[in-house]
Amino acid sequence: MTGVKKWTSASLGITIEIDHDKCTGEGECIRVCPTSVYKLENGKSVVENIDNCIQCCACVVACPRGAIKHSSCG
Repeated sequence: MTGVKKWTSASLGITIEIDHDKCTGEGECIRVCPTSVYKLENGKSVVENIDNCIQCCACVVACPRGAIKHSSCG
């Protein structure tokens, strides 16, 4: 188990969590994110640029495994 990884942006007041036990590295979050928040690292999605997030929630909707939780996306 690799568990849940958490990133926080103090300036935006948001938190993004990725459950690496669910993430299969398909990269849908990378493809749909308009501001390049995500990248793949060791076959899992990670948050590289959280301060670029525009809180559109596309990543949450696109993840086929439901591995992403975003504090702005209910």
